[in-house]
Amino acid sequence: MASKYPVHVTLKTRIDLPRLRAIDPYNAICGAFDKGKERAGRLAKGHFRLVHFSVQNDHLHLIVEATDRLALSRGIQGLSIRIARGLNRLWGRKGSVFADRYHDRILRSAREVRNVLSYVLNNGRKHKRRIPRGQPDTFSSGHWFDGWKDYTPDDWLGPIVSPKTWLLGKAWRRHGLLRLAETPGGP
Repeated sequence: MASKYPVHVTLKTRIDLPRLRAIDPYNAICGAFDKGKERAGRLAKGHFRLVHFSVQNDHLHLIVEATDRLALSRGIQGLSIRIARGLNRLWGRKGSVFADRYHDRILRSAREVRNVLSYVLNNGRKHKRRIPRGQPDTFSSGHWFDGWKDYTPDDWLGPIVSPKTWLLGKAWRRHGLLRLAETPGGP
């Protein structure tokens, strides 16, 4: 994996936990994202950055940039620990939060990046969640995304960072900006 490629990561929670798609768990997750959104390697020269996310009832979708496998692994590990601590504190429990290892996919083309952006930012629509008309999914980083055709983002970046890779920053746009009503896998 080279730093020029963004990565789509999926983290699934254990089945015995409350749903994540509620305001208190979402705030705990965003707090973890805000603290762990950018991580420079201490021992290695790797770097990890959280660029976009979507929170669903039992899983998280992340779009990240990482300079190598080690940076990706340590970045996801750091985020997972922060999220687990926040959620366990909220739920008054101890123990693991995530079901198993994360799943990742390297994004190598502009079209693939555009499709994954649509999939992650509009994932709530795929799962038939209620999303206010004319607004991005409340439980995603869509409010800070500047690639909507029909929505103007907030100026503040929230718990994410701006992309640095060419594919995630600019290249995907040649395939068209995203629409709020776009359903992943659809028109």
